[in-house]
Amino acid sequence: MTKIESIKNISNTLVNALIVANKTVATAESCTGGWIAKSITDIPGSSKCFLCGMVAYSDQSKKSILGIKPSILKDHGVVSEAVVREMSDKILKMNNSDLSVAVSGIAGPDGGSEDKPVGTVWISWSMSSEGEVISDAIKYNFIGERKLVRKQAVIIALKGLLERLAS
Repeated sequence: MTKIESIKNISNTLVNALIVANKTVATAESCTGGWIAKSITDIPGSSKCFLCGMVAYSDQSKKSILGIKPSILKDHGVVSEAVVREMSDKILKMNNSDLSVAVSGIAGPDGGSEDKPVGTVWISWSMSSEGEVISDAIKYNFIGERKLVRKQAVIIALKGLLERLAS
């Protein structure tokens, strides 16, 4: 990532695009701690498109609030494609939103492993299309201290929403 764009500019573009398209969005966040939801709701008029933001930071909240199956957490780990896909699908369905995004990662400074080093972040986007849920997930390996890892995740999550809205 060469230049980090302004979160405010991306959020503003996203909110305006959602309003014009008459679409809604919901978020399920872990390592970003609500930063994606905050970025969207910082924009005036976001109440027309933003439905819900959930911070499911612990494994317990992922299970009890989002309904992530314990077997998925056990088999894949909380920072995994399977978990973020479930998170984005569940928050989309719970709110009957058009789009959703979910993030889970290891922002640091500790908590990493050889398989999942600090900076590992999975992001999943889900869309409702003719009654079907379409989702995809991408693994990122961000470099930098905790705040920078989280900021990069927020930017990618917001840009991903914009890309999917345009498709």
